[in-house]
Amino acid sequence: MNENGNISPIGMFDSGVGGISVLREAVRQLPHERFIFFGDTKNAPYGTKTKEEVLSLSRRIVEMLLGKGCKAIVIACNTATSAAAATLRAEYADLPIIGMEPALKPASLLHQDGIVLSLATPGTIAGEKYAHLYALYGEGVVSMPCKGLMEFAERGELDSEALHDYLKDLFLPYQGKKVEAVVLGCTHYVFLKKAIQRFFPETPLIDGNAGTVRQLARRLAEKGTLAPDAAEGGAELLSSGGEAAVRRMKNLLKTE
Repeated sequence: MNENGNISPIGMFDSGVGGISVLREAVRQLPHERFIFFGDTKNAPYGTKTKEEVLSLSRRIVEMLLGKGCKAIVIACNTATSAAAATLRAEYADLPIIGMEPALKPASLLHQDGIVLSLATPGTIAGEKYAHLYALYGEGVVSMPCKGLMEFAERGELDSEALHDYLKDLFLPYQGKKVEAVVLGCTHYVFLKKAIQRFFPETPLIDGNAGTVRQLARRLAEKGTLAPDAAEGGAELLSSGGEAAVRRMKNLLKTE
């Protein structure tokens, strides 16, 4: 609780609206917690920025969220996790900072004699975290840097003809091959599941959202800062993109 006796919120941020998919899972798993979500739509996408640029943007957002009394931070963005999580954890040693990672480990459990497609931003795939995961779980994995894909979710194009054409070109080399799993390595891609699933109707699509929220719950429990069952949870949505972006986030929060 904060000094006013209220439940301290959990701060969460992403380069835009994609992290709403993580927030949605967090609200489901932790219904008594309060969340403040910030979508940096004005500066999206992060996936084509330098590591230094993403770190600078992430640092400013964390400072803003801590100014609002947040007891933990969730970096609901694979690219920002790769670029900034280690530095921010060193700078805020006592603060639980939870990041994302492409779900190569759970996908590896499905790999036999086919391939796993790992979709992520160029920034995520170029990062050290991804390289580490790939070294451990990359057998059979085809890494696909999907420049421009997250922007479809950012614009609210979840099932457009343009999106279909983009995915058709992206997946054309793998049609007819044994694809055992598709990793959604960007939180924006979760909102594009239905469109992606059409190309691989029987293939599991895997994201890291549920695991990230479970890790958040473990860290809060370790710190003794989980909200009591009697607390009333909720989510406040903020965006650098103004009210139009907030409205898109509110709509996506309701999207299944």
